[in-house]
Amino acid sequence: MKKIISIALSICPTLLFAQEPDSTNIIEGGSLPNVTITAQTAKDGKTPVAVSTIYATEIENKLGSSDFPMILKNTPGVHVNNQGGGWGDSEIWMRGFDNSNIAVMINGVPRNDMENGSFYWSDWTCLSDVAASIQTQRGIGASKVSTPSVGGTVNIVTKSNDAKRGGSAYYMIGNNGYSKLLLALNSGLTQNEWSISVLGSKTTGDGYVQGTDFEAYCYFVNVSKRLNANNQISFTAFGSPSKHYERSNALTESEWYRVKANYSTETDYRRYNPDYGFYNGQRKSIDFNTYHKPQISLNHTWQINSKSNLSTSIYATWGRGNGYSGFANSETFSEDDMYGANYGELNTVFRNIDGTYNYGKIYEINANSANGSELILTKQIGNQDWYGLISTYSTQIGNKFNFYGGIDFRSCKAVHSNEIADLFGGSYFVDYSRSEVSEKDNINATNDSWVNEQLGIGDKVKRDYDSHIIQEGFFAQLDYSNNRLYAFLGGSMNFNSYWRYDRLYYDKSNARSETKNLTGGTIKAGINYNANQQNRIYFNIGYISSVPQFKAGVFMSANTSHAINEDAKNQKAFSTEIGYGFKNEVFSANIGGYFIEWIDKTMTKKGKLTNKEKYYMNMTGVNSLHSGIELDVKATPVQWLDLSAMLSLGNWRWKNDKVKGYAYDTKGQAITPDGEPTSAGSDNHAWAIIDMKNIHVGGSAQTTAAFDAVFKIGKNIDLSGCYNMYGRNYAYYSLSGGNLSLGKEMVASEPYKIPTSHFMDMSFSYKFPVGKINAVLTAKVNNVFDAHYIEKAWNPSNIDTEISDVNYDEVYYFYSFGRTWSIKLKIEF
Repeated sequence: MKKIISIALSICPTLLFAQEPDSTNIIEGGSLPNVTITAQTAKDGKTPVAVSTIYATEIENKLGSSDFPMILKNTPGVHVNNQGGGWGDSEIWMRGFDNSNIAVMINGVPRNDMENGSFYWSDWTCLSDVAASIQTQRGIGASKVSTPSVGGTVNIVTKSNDAKRGGSAYYMIGNNGYSKLLLALNSGLTQNEWSISVLGSKTTGDGYVQGTDFEAYCYFVNVSKRLNANNQISFTAFGSPSKHYERSNALTESEWYRVKANYSTETDYRRYNPDYGFYNGQRKSIDFNTYHKPQISLNHTWQINSKSNLSTSIYATWGRGNGYSGFANSETFSEDDMYGANYGELNTVFRNIDGTYNYGKIYEINANSANGSELILTKQIGNQDWYGLISTYSTQIGNKFNFYGGIDFRSCKAVHSNEIADLFGGSYFVDYSRSEVSEKDNINATNDSWVNEQLGIGDKVKRDYDSHIIQEGFFAQLDYSNNRLYAFLGGSMNFNSYWRYDRLYYDKSNARSETKNLTGGTIKAGINYNANQQNRIYFNIGYISSVPQFKAGVFMSANTSHAINEDAKNQKAFSTEIGYGFKNEVFSANIGGYFIEWIDKTMTKKGKLTNKEKYYMNMTGVNSLHSGIELDVKATPVQWLDLSAMLSLGNWRWKNDKVKGYAYDTKGQAITPDGEPTSAGSDNHAWAIIDMKNIHVGGSAQTTAAFDAVFKIGKNIDLSGCYNMYGRNYAYYSLSGGNLSLGKEMVASEPYKIPTSHFMDMSFSYKFPVGKINAVLTAKVNNVFDAHYIEKAWNPSNIDTEISDVNYDEVYYFYSFGRTWSIKLKIEF
């Protein structure tokens, strides 16, 4: 710690960052402002980044019953989709980068998973109820944390304690049994300067996709106290315990036709769920998730003097829950057989005549087995304990300079195990994973009674380990501002420690792995020049060095092995952006161009040898180029009409002509093409080379457009219509070890290009009094014309020894939602 502080003090004077501090004394105004990390939000027209902000009113009027990320679909450079269609399972892509490369913050606190960078919206569905605003900064951006992201930043600011005493309540209904009830209360600012806000809600529904019913709750508590004229504290706690069924298996075109022709469903065939099924009238599913991940934080703001302040947040998150997964111990069946489809091909072995999954057949197989259950259901447990501290000091230097300095500490322990949940009629289960345990790692490997132990409900199988991640970081900034010019130069560093503790593949004396220490950092600069009140130009440039992730990065096989990926490098990104903005009383426009080079991406992908043994292909030095143009405009030509539009044109391509990878077994041991152990980098170490130069990066639409019109009919009625278009949307493509031929040079073909999609939404809002109570009636219809388009697709086998076109028969995909609707009545008192 002393080393970090000394480095921070020596670098802070020369590192500059990005935001303007709020030096306003906290006693001003009649309410207690929400205590958040200082200056996390960019200032429109001043901060030199591409930024968009959506406020609570628009969220309430236009989100309806959709997943929270869907409110961003009119944002330039952003593509959102429902994935399989389960409640809370939607995802965001920004400038061609997925969730793991987009920093998501709540009140300035980073919330991406510390192991793999992902963000699971189903854990935070209450954000639609408690968000006061949501701001996106595209690209490297200007947010102040020690580990910003290359794709962009999404910062959600929750509602503050309202000065007005009162509350609100609403009831919402929608398609497919959707129902939501919410109650919110505010104490207002009391005479002794306390303020309390509470909120609670319950949401249930059957789900648009077959068999994706859900139940979720939301709670939010904020207690603030003004200690004196210069100090304020705030305690916030919120969470969203939920349980929901999912759909994780997409289908190929021919399989969708099979569903349409042969399987009768109660709704449109595109809602079909291959995992949906029953046994003796009881619902069974491989795709089920239940989780609760509350966040609590204690925040303090100290106005040191008229020029300086200190904002500090101490926070904690405890995630508890699991998702289901299948497991097998049979020479006849594998765990892949437990799922409704595999690489788009429908599983017909376990399929009833009506198309539902035949779980009864699994019971028959287990009943006839002489070796216990051959196929079982497990709870895939992933519990987390996460603690953190962010503190930011800001001060004004003279009349034109502002300085920021801060620390960002995080610590996370995650418990990962698979617990037997259902033996499907069998009396016990033998975990074949124990037969793969090495004698040098675990003395139990020589104990036949342990290797072949008969396990029951609640016992651990397949994996049982803890991941430990500690990050210590700091950031600093100095910015310059006069009447027309704003400039910054900023930077950060982070020190990361990774290790794991394993209770299955290692005995107690070997349970703790070695610690891997890695360092990352950023440096960036920007300038904004306001030529006059209407015109501005801005420019920013930045460089990120991001440490490899715990999974598929630092550890070769994080679920089973201590083996460290010695070839893993820091992923680097160089970014530059230039933009122009115009704004007057009735019209505003912003246009910008960006260029991002992503360097040394690490990919660790699964494959199978000819003897069906699994291996991991470790690919290093993968690069890509992301460039594009983004335009957004807003206009109010007449008082009763608001217009807005956006257009994004991206060009995202892989850069490498030859990337070499080496194969390792599930324990991280280098192997030959026959699966025999060998030394890493030796002549017989299995390898493959892939040429992927100039093919498009898949996963999200590279052309997006939107046009929105809001008609204000009198003072109380708003009617809006919004058109969206997704084009040049390429199938998700990543290197897949199962498609690589060891010992050969392979060529990647261009991924499948999804047909352009068009859809339109409409919303309605009517405000009216009921006695002394204000009421608001809102209605939302998504996809008004019931368009059915391919929303997300995968390319499983587009690698060959020669350049070839994609095999369309192997592309598998999900369809979009059709028409959906919701109606909400809200009262305010």
